Amino acid sequence: MEMTTDISRRFAENPLLAPKDLQPSQAGLEIACLLNPGVFRYEGKTWLIVRVAERPPQLPGSISFPILKANGDIEIIDLSTDDSDLDLSDPRVINYRGSDYLTTLSHLRLLCSDDGVRFYEPEGYPKLTGEGLMESFGIEDCRVTQLGDRYYLTFTSVSPNGVGVGLRSTTDWQHFEQHGMILPPHNKDCAIFGERINGLYYALHRPSSVDIGGNYIWLAQSPDGLHWGNHQLIARTRKGFWDSARVGAGAAPIKTEAGWLEIYHGADTQHRYCLGALLLDLNDPSMVLGRTADPIMVPTAPYEVSGFFGHVVFTNGHVVDGDELAIYYGAADEFVCGARFSIQEVLSRLT
Repeated sequence: MEMTTDISRRFAENPLLAPKDLQPSQAGLEIACLLNPGVFRYEGKTWLIVRVAERPPQLPGSISFPILKANGDIEIIDLSTDDSDLDLSDPRVINYRGSDYLTTLSHLRLLCSDDGVRFYEPEGYPKLTGEGLMESFGIEDCRVTQLGDRYYLTFTSVSPNGVGVGLRSTTDWQHFEQHGMILPPHNKDCAIFGERINGLYYALHRPSSVDIGGNYIWLAQSPDGLHWGNHQLIARTRKGFWDSARVGAGAAPIKTEAGWLEIYHGADTQHRYCLGALLLDLNDPSMVLGRTADPIMVPTAPYEVSGFFGHVVFTNGHVVDGDELAIYYGAADEFVCGARFSIQEVLSRLT
């Protein structure tokens, strides 16, 4: 039944990017997957800031994975798969002697396109990598918001201390101001609104609790875009629905006459990730005006069902042209793809 609720028009050219299309950041590493690009427009082009997840080539009988050292160098840890202290049940996380490590190390890579379909890596733009202890397991899933002439990059900072939200900003994509961790662990999926409301900055984010509560979407306010408070819960998971296990914000909400339209991801207990939509009040975004009962996009294409981590569509970036919403999304935690929606059609699915 859910198949008929999918109102996306996938790009015929999908997947737009696969691991083989980019070069590893350094010798001795290979790109395992491309994930969840942030999206923005700059100098007349459509840009992606893609999460590139790398690891050493894997050899039989062992598992090896990279971590960042304090000086910025990459250290490779190699463990025997016969080690009884090793838990490899999750393809994304390694547990060894009570400590968690990631199977890959992620950085952010800039690509651009004249037509929004064929992307290439331009010369002269830096790769964004983890810096310091709080980003020693890498940086992931960047969302980009333009406010005036400055672009704000919110991303997931991963380290042994947990998963939090980092912030950097830039005006030229050559030089970046580091603002540190703006939301401490455990938190991710942070998207800053594209304009201030009643003089305040707003952002969506997703704190997590393993005991009471759950993986819900929250709203925060800020006087300056750096210091966040007045946190309010706006969307919970829904038992028995496609978004029963976790929900999280996509990119910055889209301003429409009806309200702020937010495309979000939801996962069920089988770890299937779909997309849905929320509508928030224009003047008070803590007021939820509507929500889709069914997903507006479901992983059904072969490149969404099968990959590094299958049955996943996950977006944190889009561009808007009138009624057309072009989202760029990660498919099966391996490929970068695109799909188009009619904003009015999305709004018509809200209940």
